[in-house]
Amino acid sequence: MQVINLDLIQEIMQNDGSTYLDISNMTMNGRAELAAIRGYIKEVRIIQLNIPHSTALATYEKYVNEHFTIPPEKFTEWIPWLPNDEASKAAYQTVISENHVG
Repeated sequence: MQVINLDLIQEIMQNDGSTYLDISNMTMNGRAELAAIRGYIKEVRIIQLNIPHSTALATYEKYVNEHFTIPPEKFTEWIPWLPNDEASKAAYQTVISENHVG
């Protein structure tokens, strides 16, 4: 089983021009760069590196590990790692707030 450790926040610009903050890691940043090159998203930029491993981040990490996997290099679409339940949304918002980026 793959364990995803989150340690950065990046901004993803989608092809429609909308943006969202993605709590992620360097591997997924590399995948986002590939997604931009392949035209699945418009742009990615790292907002904050080495975010502290808080209780909220641990909660969000658990959610990400239960719902997502790192795509292989030959992926054919970009799937955002965004929360969809109240607990993970709250943890996500706390991490964003704790890091003063949202």
